[in-house]
Amino acid sequence: MKPTFPDGVLVVDKTEGPTSHDVVTFARRALGVSRIGHTGTLDPMATGVLPLVVGRATRLAQFLTASDKSYEATIAFGRTTDTHDAAGTITSSCDRRPAREQLESAIEKFRGTFDQTPPVYSAKNIEGERSYELARKGKAATMQRARAVSVTVKRLELVSFDGETARLDMQVTAGFYVRALAHDLGEALGCGAVLIALRRTKSGQFGLDRAVPLADVLQSSRDALGSRLVPFRELLTDLPAVTLRSTSQLERLKNGVEMAPGDLIAPLPALPPIVRLLGPDGDLVGLAKPGKTAGNLHGWVVLG
Repeated sequence: MKPTFPDGVLVVDKTEGPTSHDVVTFARRALGVSRIGHTGTLDPMATGVLPLVVGRATRLAQFLTASDKSYEATIAFGRTTDTHDAAGTITSSCDRRPAREQLESAIEKFRGTFDQTPPVYSAKNIEGERSYELARKGKAATMQRARAVSVTVKRLELVSFDGETARLDMQVTAGFYVRALAHDLGEALGCGAVLIALRRTKSGQFGLDRAVPLADVLQSSRDALGSRLVPFRELLTDLPAVTLRSTSQLERLKNGVEMAPGDLIAPLPALPPIVRLLGPDGDLVGLAKPGKTAGNLHGWVVLG
């Protein structure tokens, strides 16, 4: 039987302390649903936007996870730690502090696209094991096996600087580590630096304006939380969309039948790599790619 509740995205405003997995566990209990995942890990010390995919929306997790993220980060100068944040063990200290001009010049180097090496203590998968698991076995070995990845910083602004700490505002691509930025910025300035506070303000299309405080997740009723889910029709709206003429096309999609232009209302003149498929009621029923036959669409992810 087709599930009717709950399906969609629950945007949580995570507090400092719990892990992203903890938040998923809380949501499972609150909603009475086991099929829940998150779309981008937040460290325990981090707060802010953590979108949870609920029910059939879990099939869209990979697309939502790949979206840009925005953060407000506070970085302290004069020390380094093994985790690149304030929770780690101090590995070096320095009495020097950068001047504002030096800091602004160093920040300039971290705008645009460049290679970033993930922190030793991270959830990144390296040859089948989590980086933090390898780190516990031997930091040096982990450092050698961690691979730099290409990341893009689309916005990086210095919000404030008091001589000891700096607050940065940024928009970055998926897979970017703000802890690594703090460490690398400290190295560039020659004094060391660690991340001491982090708040995610946006994840893809989801911002703090749609986020449910974690306390509400713990205290609200199932129905109240269900009413806060972002519905399918509002997901991945940056992708072009086509509308099926009837529900019969949806059944054919499930069976692997390609959609011809005649199966669609106002078909696109040129097919992009990914298209949102909408049902006759305007709800999102899946994602499609160009089919084997020119002009046709093949159902890639079918939600209905």
